[in-house]
Formats: sequence, structure tokens, C-alpha cells
Amino acid sequence: MRGMSDADVSAAAAHPMQPTPPTLVFLPGLANDAEVWADVRAELRRIAPPALVPLLDAALVVDVHTRCPTLPAMAEALLAETAERAGPLVLVGHSMGGMVAQHVVRQAPARVAALALLATSARADTPELVKLRTEACALFAAGRADEVLRANVPFAFHPERASDAALVERYFAIVQRAGAAQLIAQNRAVMAREDIRPHLGAIDTRRCPTLVLCGEADLLTPPEVSREIAEAVRGAEFELLPGCGHMLTLEQPAAVARRLAAWLARVLPGEVCAG
Repeated sequence: MRGMSDADVSAAAAHPMQPTPPTLVFLPGLANDAEVWADVRAELRRIAPPALVPLLDAALVVDVHTRCPTLPAMAEALLAETAERAGPLVLVGHSMGGMVAQHVVRQAPARVAALALLATSARADTPELVKLRTEACALFAAGRADEVLRANVPFAFHPERASDAALVERYFAIVQRAGAAQLIAQNRAVMAREDIRPHLGAIDTRRCPTLVLCGEADLLTPPEVSREIAEAVRGAEFELLPGCGHMLTLEQPAAVARRLAAWLARVLPGEVCAG
């Protein structure tokens, strides 16, 4: 095999190998779909610096939560379905999507270049929550999903947004698209989840910068639940967003986008984003 000529060396120096660009992956929450990220993504495109544009243009919104029975299986599916993308992953997960993201990092830490966890939990469900979810699943099966959703509004939104009819109806439409079978299957997956808090300390924020966001009035995954994630992941950033409950990507998409854009621009090298 011939060695590199002077011309080869000069060409390599003039055109050094660029790092493989990462893939930005958005993970929706329980019974949610790509619409919960639509406003955030639109605002990100509007405000992001040029270096982030290729990352945003190639971003994915995954639906593994609609096709797999458990959180670990969802994580495995996400990894398999992104395997053809050579670069690392930047995971942005909301609620149940954040739970799946934590399992992805646990299963394949070398694949994840950055992690943003929004309004999520690392805890297992308590017996009380399992009971509530089980009762809700029975109502879903009986065709009474609307009844459950209406009762859930005060827990899903900031008190000042819970009376916003357009916002609430948009949320209902998203969940109703999922349907009773998905509501049941996804609640069962969440009920069966393990406590992943003991594994959070393995996340190395020097290699995988981690951002934890939570609405100040989140009653489903309260601020203390997000705060304990940030404390367990040494070096993670934590922020409470005002005017938000649990559904912060629908309630305050511009604020979420601003925080994500600033974080992404800071933690990802510009040449990596641009490819």
C-alpha cells in the first residue's frame, strides 16, 4: 500500500475531516404527536443562528411510543430507526418522551451528544398513580375518554391557560387522534416503568450536556421532580418556565424555543451542526 504523497497530505490539511453532524430528535409525550412540537420547531427556525439551521432542517419527530409496549422497547426502536444516521443524537423529550430519552441514554450513552428533558420524571409510578391510571384505562375502554380528559385539564395547564378554550380544544384534538387503544397502551407502559433515578448519575454532561425544563405550575410532573433529575445528573442545567403547566410546548412555545435555541447554540459546536 502506497504512503500518502505530499499532495495527499496538503489536500488533507486543506480539507480536514469534519465531525459528523448530529440528528435532532423530538419525542412527544403520552398520546401526543408531532403537533405538540410544531410551534416550538417553527419558532426555532425563526430565531436560530445559521449554524443550527441544518440541524433543525434534518430533525425528526419520532412515534416509537405508539408502536412499542414498554419504555425500554421504545428506546431500542428509536436507536434502531436512527442507526442509518452516522452522527450522534440530540434528544429533546417531553413528559413520556423524556422518559424514553432517559432510556436511550442508558442503553447507548455514546450515541447521545446532548439531552433536553422537559416536564418529565425519572421516578416509577406510585401505587396511587397506578390505581388512577388503571381506573382511567377502564374509562378509556368504555368510550369515556373525553370525561377523563376534561377532568385532567387543571393538571395539564397553568391555571391562567386552563380557561383558554382554543388551547384546550387543540390539546383534546391531539389526544383524541391517538384514540382509546393508544391511551391504554401508553398508560400501561408508563405504569410499568422502573425508577431510573439510580442511573442518572452515569450521564456525563462533559460529553452529553443536559438541560432540564419544567413549567412553574406543572402538577403532573412537579418542579421538584425535574429538579431531582438535574441534581442527579451532575452539571445539568435546570430552569423553571413561568406561565407554564405540564403542556409547556403548547402553552409557551416561544419561551421553550428560545431556551432550546440558546442551549443548542452553546453546547453544540457550530461546525458540527453545519456538517
